[in-house]
Amino acid sequence: MHVAVFSGSALGPQSHQGAAAAVGHRLAVDGIGLVYGGGKVGLMGLVADAALEAGGSVTGVMPQHLVDAEVAHDHLTQLYVVGTMHERKAKMVELADAFVALPGGPGTLDELFEVFTWARLGLHCKPVALLDVDAFYGPLLTQLDQMTSGGYLSSEHRASVSVAQTVPALMESIFAQSHTTTS
Repeated sequence: MHVAVFSGSALGPQSHQGAAAAVGHRLAVDGIGLVYGGGKVGLMGLVADAALEAGGSVTGVMPQHLVDAEVAHDHLTQLYVVGTMHERKAKMVELADAFVALPGGPGTLDELFEVFTWARLGLHCKPVALLDVDAFYGPLLTQLDQMTSGGYLSSEHRASVSVAQTVPALMESIFAQSHTTTS
């Protein structure tokens, strides 16, 4: 199994850093491969470093312009270099069996909403989950609820995005959704 993790290229608060490292470590310990944006910076770098330190398999996917900017992680199990950000997301969807969003900025939200939208359109049936560290995603969840109450998002699709506050709960959620979508 491989899980794509979307996260910030900035470090954010210490609690977010700890969560990112815990996710990377847990994936590796559980024998789950990490797929991510390929960077050595920010939360994404911490997730990769923790997975690598725990002996995990880490696959990065990065557009050439970011490799040229020297932000690619140097010690990955595998790095796919693609042409565009869109190709990056498509390759991550291809490689992953589930998706997790950690705290991050607009790029993290872009990746999250792309996989969420693709699931709604039936382009994949893979689990999508948020690790809601320090209620970071609270306003976003409120917006999703508003979309649902306004008729823009079905209750079924709203419920398809699982939310966890801890890494163990996140892993349980991913496995529960994986068994539901493959059964």
